Amino acid sequence: MTAIPRTHDDEVIPDAAQVTQLIADQHPRFQGLPVTPVSSSGTDNAMFRLGADLAVRLPRRPGMDDRPAHEHRWLTELAPHLPVAVPEPVALGAPGRGYPYPWLIMTWLDGENPRVGELQHPHALARDIGAVTRAMRAIDTDGAPATGRTLADRDAHVRRDIDALRDEIDADAVTAVWDDALTLPDAAVLTWVHSDIAPGNLLLRESRLHGMIDFSWCGVGDPAIDLQVAWNLLPRDIRPTLREASGVDEATWLRARARALAQALVQLPYYKTTNLALATNARHVIAEVLAEAASENA
Repeated sequence: MTAIPRTHDDEVIPDAAQVTQLIADQHPRFQGLPVTPVSSSGTDNAMFRLGADLAVRLPRRPGMDDRPAHEHRWLTELAPHLPVAVPEPVALGAPGRGYPYPWLIMTWLDGENPRVGELQHPHALARDIGAVTRAMRAIDTDGAPATGRTLADRDAHVRRDIDALRDEIDADAVTAVWDDALTLPDAAVLTWVHSDIAPGNLLLRESRLHGMIDFSWCGVGDPAIDLQVAWNLLPRDIRPTLREASGVDEATWLRARARALAQALVQLPYYKTTNLALATNARHVIAEVLAEAASENA
């Protein structure tokens, strides 16, 4: 049976027996379905398959208490507007059996996560992702929750991360890219965003985007948030395809690059020894951003 790796000091990782008990106690109609841990590079939730057609998502750390109800509330409203499949919320669960947080049962989506350097049809995938971002931005935001922070809000943290990584990165070059990004205007219009369009949350069939998962932090924010994937997944020569397909302006695109860089600077030191997939991707993002910026300034 697959073990769920530990990555945070303050996390709670339920096991299959505990999840089985929670389901039997609170949703007995699913009692008897096999519960199987799912291996993932994600770090905020533990995932289990429930039978063949369902999944159980259980937060692993403090601060995630309201996320299951958030997904349960908004996934059904967003789904009809999106050109890809998304999980359907089925039932909410409550703390119990020693597990401290609310949790969520949803439908299981099949598919493969894309891998950096192994994309079979990258231009088509870029257009698929661009279509999703356009669709998200077109959804009515009335009554929707806010999400995300501005680049300025992240400034102090980013500079601490740069300083902590001076032995591993070109700190001066990274600082120059970040300083330039801070001169960009904030988003003129806030839109619906997924907030974590990353390789681990994209599901492919025959190399095309079929589904998208993990809407824990969806809400209204800077549309640049959903374009970070350009640097953590797509080759440099494919990124213009995503930009064109997404239909964003230059400032939004450059804010997306800065957000990708900021996220990588957080992930590299934090996950260096606990989540090699995320740490490796963080190094990749930093290298891609610096190479792109250097070519622009040459």
